[in-house]
Amino acid sequence: MNLLIAKNTLIKTAVMSSLGVAVGFAIYLPQAIAQSTQQSSEVQRLLNTKQCPGCNLRGANLRNADLEEANLSGANLQGANLQNADLEKANLQGANLQQANLSDADLQNANLRNANLRNANLRSADLEDANLQGTNLNGANLQGADLEGTIRANQNR
Repeated sequence: MNLLIAKNTLIKTAVMSSLGVAVGFAIYLPQAIAQSTQQSSEVQRLLNTKQCPGCNLRGANLRNADLEEANLSGANLQGANLQNADLEKANLQGANLQQANLSDADLQNANLRNANLRNANLRSADLEDANLQGTNLNGANLQGADLEGTIRANQNR
């Protein structure tokens, strides 16, 4: 008799746990879809207008994007793929580019003042004449990057 009660209790617990997971998905899935939709609309706005200051573009795929002279000041681009993107003369002041892939990106004359590039991949990126004052480059991969003429905190120009 006790075995039967224990078995029923175990089954009820499994069913309730499954329902809890299902309810959790029902609650969080619409929120995730809304965030994804908002992000994709911000990506479209950026690609169409090159204006997206303060946008949430976390994890966005902007590989090979033409973002020359784009305004992305204060934008969240954490983990974004900007490989081979044209960001020449872009305003990325205060942007979060932590763990972003900027390999082979063109960042000539870009404003990266106070940007967070912690653990970003800047391998073979062109940063010629970029403003890097106050930029966090801790753990960033700068192998093969062109840093000619960059403005850094310890330079006076």
